[in-house]
Amino acid sequence: MLNNKHAIVTGGGTGIGLAIAQALAAQGAEVTITGRRAEVLEQAATDRIYPLVMDVTNETSIINGIAEAVTARGPFQICVPNAGIAEGKSILKTDLATWRNMMATNLDGVFLTIRESLTSMSQTDWGRVIAISSIAGVRGLKGAPCYSASKHGVIGLIRSLAADFAAKPYTFNAICPAYVETDIITRNVTSIMQRTGLDADKARALMVDLNPHGRLITTEEVAEAALWLCGPNSDSVNGQDIRIAGGEV
Repeated sequence: MLNNKHAIVTGGGTGIGLAIAQALAAQGAEVTITGRRAEVLEQAATDRIYPLVMDVTNETSIINGIAEAVTARGPFQICVPNAGIAEGKSILKTDLATWRNMMATNLDGVFLTIRESLTSMSQTDWGRVIAISSIAGVRGLKGAPCYSASKHGVIGLIRSLAADFAAKPYTFNAICPAYVETDIITRNVTSIMQRTGLDADKARALMVDLNPHGRLITTEEVAEAALWLCGPNSDSVNGQDIRIAGGEV
């Protein structure tokens, strides 16, 4: 289905990014995965998945990395800005350095990845940009104003680009998962335990219970949504925030 298509997935070595990269590769795409840890990327690499060390908080790293991948495997036609960080902290405990790091990773990185990918995508006759936002990007997450603001920004960027390119053969959408079974959950469990004194099971249950269907979302569920956006008859799905949230509205 995606033969001869070149995709980029930032944060593609683990979690949602890796699941999306594997799903795209299984459909015939050549997939460049990026991240800051070479060993993690190399472990995920296959004959269709190519590792590229790239830091989404660094403009030069993105410009050079994307240019290198395009030279090696041709223009990008699928762009999945997925790399991000998640941290809950009240506004009174959020210093400017924390705010700027969150925005640099979750919003600046998305903007720069899309901008550089579009340079080559615009030379082709088909393209998909699928940004990974969050349910926090559409409703706000209690106790995480910085994270929520960054993910709201991603959706605003996507909507504007969809309007700008509406007459072109490219679509721009955001996937907005609720709590997904990834390493972020493990880190959040540790953080909740430290803040509240709860044991691991109860700390995990706090997040599970926030998904109305009573379980964590799988990375494969998110990957299937990305595949659908790359599939046939998806041309008119544009500028949308697609919520994978177990019924959360």
